[in-house]
Amino acid sequence: MRIVLLGAPGAGKGTQAKKLIDKYQIPQISTGDILRQNVTNGTPLGKEAKSYMDKGELVPDRVVLGLVEDRVKRDDCKKGYILDGFPRNTAQAEALDKILESLGIPLTAALSVDVPKDNLMKRLTGRRTCKKCQQMYNIYFSPPKKEGVCDKCGGALFQRDDDKEETIKRRLDVYDAQTAPLIDYYKKGGILKSVTGVGGIDEIFKKVCEEITK
Repeated sequence: MRIVLLGAPGAGKGTQAKKLIDKYQIPQISTGDILRQNVTNGTPLGKEAKSYMDKGELVPDRVVLGLVEDRVKRDDCKKGYILDGFPRNTAQAEALDKILESLGIPLTAALSVDVPKDNLMKRLTGRRTCKKCQQMYNIYFSPPKKEGVCDKCGGALFQRDDDKEETIKRRLDVYDAQTAPLIDYYKKGGILKSVTGVGGIDEIFKKVCEEITK
């Protein structure tokens, strides 16, 4: 079970990934995590990545792909893994497929968690965080008992800058432009699986499991 997770910001990919990890005992591979680990451990690829990061530049695909290749070769990936946050575009997807095919471990599924855009906007712009205890709420789906006040500690709730409407719209536009074409890519490759990410977490997870084990 070697899966790429796809879905717009706010689609609930992270929640479903955690449940997949627990159920199938496979690791989640986040390129951000492996990048930080390699930089910290001073590996050759980590040192190369750091040279770009120190200059404020993006780490090239070649380096990121090398990090992913090293990670999927580890023993804990023998039963499979979940790739989250990579690939981000079709060029990266094509390069990743070549690497995995050369290793004899091609992807078995690209799982897309689909949520209507108006629902995503409410999930993201509706988030409020307590200034004192960091408890989170959503004014549409899980509001506090008293508007603007935390149920737990009575602290004031606020909206983070990255949860404001203009920022969210930009993030969703970037996703549509760069990442959504991956859905077509994996559809053509015959490994796309789609679930609607609306409803209860367990209900969505049941659909996820049904899709990836078909």
